[in-house]
Amino acid sequence: MSKKIHDIEPMPLEIQNVVLAAIEFYDTDWEESLAELERLAETANGKVTGVITQKRDKPDVATFFGKGKIEEIKELMVRTDAEILVIDGEISPSQQRNIQKAIDVQVIDRTGLILDIFARRAHTAEGKLQVELAQLEYLLPRLANMWSHLERIRGGIGLRGPGETQIETDRRLVRDKISMLEKKVDEIKHRRRIQRNQRAQSQIPLVSLVGYTNSGKSTLLNALSQAGVFVEDKLFATLDPTTRDVTFPNGARALVSDTVGFIRNLPTQLVAAFRATLEETSNADIIIHVIDAANVNWMEQVETVDKILNDLESSNKPMLMTFNKIDIVDDIELLHNLASRFPNKVFIAAGKGQGLHELGDAIMNMLRASWVEIDNEIPMKESILSAELHGRGEVIEVEYKENTIYLRGRAPADLASRIKANSI
Repeated sequence: MSKKIHDIEPMPLEIQNVVLAAIEFYDTDWEESLAELERLAETANGKVTGVITQKRDKPDVATFFGKGKIEEIKELMVRTDAEILVIDGEISPSQQRNIQKAIDVQVIDRTGLILDIFARRAHTAEGKLQVELAQLEYLLPRLANMWSHLERIRGGIGLRGPGETQIETDRRLVRDKISMLEKKVDEIKHRRRIQRNQRAQSQIPLVSLVGYTNSGKSTLLNALSQAGVFVEDKLFATLDPTTRDVTFPNGARALVSDTVGFIRNLPTQLVAAFRATLEETSNADIIIHVIDAANVNWMEQVETVDKILNDLESSNKPMLMTFNKIDIVDDIELLHNLASRFPNKVFIAAGKGQGLHELGDAIMNMLRASWVEIDNEIPMKESILSAELHGRGEVIEVEYKENTIYLRGRAPADLASRIKANSI
């Protein structure tokens, strides 16, 4: 097995003590972000032994935190026997190098931590490929940090130090690997384009599940299809996309596709690398936005998901706001009042199978809303279109004549177009 050129140094499989550090920026929800960072650290097998913050208008250019705070962080790490510092934010390569030099421990920022979790959670070849691409793009400007222990001698041709030579070699190798991975990701895009065309020919609606991480998307997919998707009460429990042919309790049929969970400040490298997968949402007939209704910050999480969907140019798709985990919501009346702003919504408890019938009805109603009126007469030889209208659309009137069939009803746009194209 070939070894990767470089990996982000992962959080060890065994539990290790970590300290979290964050800046209390004014007019930001830094407390919620920090709480989420703690869950991320726990997901990566870290045990949080200390938390430290500093109020600042902006990060220090050299060390992110002020010099005095860096000393406090060092003392806290010694006192709590912590081996890893996790910073809530994305630090520059130079800031990372300066902090590591000052406190002499491993330093990981929010982006590096999320990339590490993705690397652990991706199981399919496609998922691993996309994560590796994101890792290398993140690591490329940080290669110098990895060689800080080597002698650095600057000079002319033939007088370069071994560390500098190795960095230059690695940068070239990493760029070559990134180029190769980008080509493979393009192949994924091409393959998914073919799959989408095949699905279009099957004429089964595509429903895409999106939502904040840990909102219950995989639990919902399992409840609908018995898909057996791994479920765990951790952030990013599943990464690999799954599509299942689902028949809802009301008889409606659709292909339901799960996607990677979103999170605030999702690393740009991951959005870019997973674009081939995430773009499935732009081809969906309906997007089911799964919301953790029991989370007090669900409105902020909805805004995060909406922002990413907008970046993917998927925000204009018909969307069904699906409030999950209502069985553990403290104030259900308040939830209903807050949710009243959304025209298309349904309330479910996927883990207990509650509300799935209503979900199927809502999906069917949204699909019907885009159907086209049919009032055409077709040749008898095209009777397969009549059968398809009975199966996929709504038949109001049908009359079989000697050589023709008169059809009146409503149908999905693709079927309506074919009926009209073959009408007399």
